[in-house]
Amino acid sequence: MVYGAIANHEPIIYEEKGQAAWIYLNRPTEMNSLSKKMITGLIQVLQEAEQNNDIRVVVLSGKGKAFCAGADLKELLVDLNKKPDGEKGLLDYAEELFHALNHLSKPLIAALNGITLAGGLEIAMTADIVIASEKAKIGDGHSNFGVLPGGGGAVRLPREIGINRAKYLLLTGDFISAKEMKDYGFVNEVIPDDELVEAVQKIADKISTKSPLVLREIKRLVTDGLEQPLETALRLELLALKNHTRSYDFQEGLSAFSEKRVPDFKGY
Repeated sequence: MVYGAIANHEPIIYEEKGQAAWIYLNRPTEMNSLSKKMITGLIQVLQEAEQNNDIRVVVLSGKGKAFCAGADLKELLVDLNKKPDGEKGLLDYAEELFHALNHLSKPLIAALNGITLAGGLEIAMTADIVIASEKAKIGDGHSNFGVLPGGGGAVRLPREIGINRAKYLLLTGDFISAKEMKDYGFVNEVIPDDELVEAVQKIADKISTKSPLVLREIKRLVTDGLEQPLETALRLELLALKNHTRSYDFQEGLSAFSEKRVPDFKGY
């Protein structure tokens, strides 16, 4: 297993560890706030990970004391004071980022290493699994600066933790601990700070042994199923299974079980 950086897109760091792509937000002095340059780099490496067949899991984390503190409000203020000229603003870049995150077909793990605020929380809510350092503080915070959520904060948070808890965080702008967010069901595990990377890598390695085809379809079925009537979702799940029986990975999984060996999944 090779560990090491294969590309740096400042302010983004991209590393491959086993079959996991680790993407680090790397503006630690700005609490990893989202600038246009950061968003452009992040979209680029997400696309690289999506297209790389050797990558089966994507991990998103941050450098320094923050996972992400949301949008760079200084850049947002500059955009506000610009004359309309057709040039894309920070919110346009953010829209493209959330489109990329929401349509990522591979499992996404958010490794919350520290402050996770506003747009940072919205990014974390696009993840399939959320693992947090015990030092992480999590909140919405848009209301603290007279800003509305735009990446799903007001829409996803009630679905994640319940309407009353979500309204409290949205209206007060308060931060709460990773442990509280675990109690709310948003965070899967809370890990000592110095063990976060190792713990997340173990999860990524476990997921990487599964069929890439199954991983992709499970993500799709869960996401689509939440938006459909139960009867429709169940019917479509069964249809997906029937279609899946024609895949190589389905045959390989059954053969490996019968032959008492580890399956060699190909993703088709």
